[in-house]
Amino acid sequence: MLQQPKFTDWQALLELLREASEQDRLAMVLTMMMSSDERETLVSRINIFYELLKGDLSQRQISQMLGVGVATITRGSNELKSCTEENKAALMALLLGEH
Repeated sequence: MLQQPKFTDWQALLELLREASEQDRLAMVLTMMMSSDERETLVSRINIFYELLKGDLSQRQISQMLGVGVATITRGSNELKSCTEENKAALMALLLGEH
């Protein structure tokens, strides 16, 4: 009989990360799960969202500031466009430290 993986979907991974956070082990788990390049990409992605939500810079300026391609900024912009206004506001509050 073929065994099934323990983590089969996004929700299972999110639950693991929530538990790791509650145990103050989130940094350890994320560091182990992601390569250095993946972590750098994630930092770029959150900066893209932050700058797009702030709205002070053009996509080209964000691209130059972060050292990523304009297409990368456009993908982030498209993701934000698919979010509800409530989720955008919640993300911005998190990014600004307004819990």
